[in-house]
Amino acid sequence: MLLSEVIGQEKLKKQLVDMVHQQRLSHALLLVGPEGSGALPLAIAFAQYIVSLPNGNEASPDLFGGPSEPVPVKKYSPEEIASLPAYHRASQLVHPDLHFSFPTITLEKSGRKNISANFIEEWREFLNGYPYGNAFDWLQFIKAENKQGNISAEECNEIIKKLSFKSFESAYKVLVLWMPEYLGHEGNKLLKLIEEPPPHTIFILVAASEENILPTILSRCQFVKVPRLTVAEIETALIERGKLDPDKAKQIALLSDGNYREALHLVQHSDADYITQIKDWLNAILRSGPLAQLKWVEEMSKMGREQQKQFLKYFNHLLEHSIRLKTMGSDLPLDNDLKDFALRINKIAGVSQMEAIVNELDKAVYHIERNANAKMLFMGLSIKFYHIIQNKTLILTEA
Repeated sequence: MLLSEVIGQEKLKKQLVDMVHQQRLSHALLLVGPEGSGALPLAIAFAQYIVSLPNGNEASPDLFGGPSEPVPVKKYSPEEIASLPAYHRASQLVHPDLHFSFPTITLEKSGRKNISANFIEEWREFLNGYPYGNAFDWLQFIKAENKQGNISAEECNEIIKKLSFKSFESAYKVLVLWMPEYLGHEGNKLLKLIEEPPPHTIFILVAASEENILPTILSRCQFVKVPRLTVAEIETALIERGKLDPDKAKQIALLSDGNYREALHLVQHSDADYITQIKDWLNAILRSGPLAQLKWVEEMSKMGREQQKQFLKYFNHLLEHSIRLKTMGSDLPLDNDLKDFALRINKIAGVSQMEAIVNELDKAVYHIERNANAKMLFMGLSIKFYHIIQNKTLILTEA
């Protein structure tokens, strides 16, 4: 993957390439970006850029700006990298100096140990198909089911071992460590290595949040914040990559809240279907009574867990836009159907009520990811929503 193929983040791409050209690259970078921002694709593209640079052997440049007289670095643009021999291997994720570490599980039946090397084929397939996926997507991809992934002590030992060797063909060897949040206290094994790595070794850590990373690791890394994507960046990506109609792309970009993963999931489902389901749900809660609620919950429980999540997230986004409409007026750029429904929601609930429902929807998504019973969860939500909006009259049918 070329840096130019990563969605948006133009300022950050230039900053990273300038670090190489100006020989001020840290031995350990920590890229922190929210879900769907592209922190992982950015890290991988940058790692591929570094290992694809020609190896000058004894005269290899010092990217870190060491005390000795530095050898000038030939400046390669991200596009020029594609023409270099090493890039083909790097782009296929088989370059011998490009290493990966990520959360894994133990597979008792096959006897596969909990180390990244045992899942490298799945990892390559995952990155090719879901580069903007999150940790949940990855664990489901390797059929973790209810198992909690982690980066084990054994994996830490493997990292120390493989980084102790000299690079094979590149001037530098690079380790991309995804989700350091999954490192427990075993991560302390890596402290010395990160602080004083072997010559020409670079760590690129990629996290969704710094809160759950060991402070001892945080203190040894150069922090790089990856911002959310803009509406325009997601809209352009959906049009150019997803061949989406511009109007549809704009609506999805507005709803995705800077999260390209979320945008891709919204593309897979019809807005009209979601709105109809939400109408049916609210009418069952506030007008039709328990039997209608049971029927609706029964139908919803038959959907797949991922569909249930996306439905709840769509409802969540719709409520957020309803709040903006109520507080900012009618200038919000929503299409007529979405705006009409948001206005109807505003008739039955105030801002504080909608915020309460948003919080409940967020918690429900969390529980679905952890295999909550769908019938119990949606029935519980129905009861909560009734009490949140009690004594309000609901008119969501067509005017």
